[in-house]
Amino acid sequence: MADNHGTINLLAVQIQKFVDSMRPPEEIRGQVDVGFTFEDNTLELFEIRPRWNKPDEIMHLPFAKAKLTKSRGVWRLFWKRGSGKWESYEPVPEVKDLAGLFDVIKKDQYGCFFG
Repeated sequence: MADNHGTINLLAVQIQKFVDSMRPPEEIRGQVDVGFTFEDNTLELFEIRPRWNKPDEIMHLPFAKAKLTKSRGVWRLFWKRGSGKWESYEPVPEVKDLAGLFDVIKKDQYGCFFG
């Protein structure tokens, strides 16, 4: 993954590998898939699926957000409540690296990311 200047963003490459590991089999990706955005040191993970009553309309439903605070060298982790508000993921609100972040999200100790 390259930025506008042609340099490779190593964080984005690591994130892409993590998201690829979470994606469902190719044959069902039209029904449900996982994607991400990574801009301004903010990672957002989302589910991709057709709207139930309008299958031609594709929805991106965010379930996890992490913000990198470079000055402290930590990722702050958030989950999205049913109200649509982002809330700190209290079992582990901060992690020091991407590997730790991915581990916390995969384990989903309180069922906030994957129900």
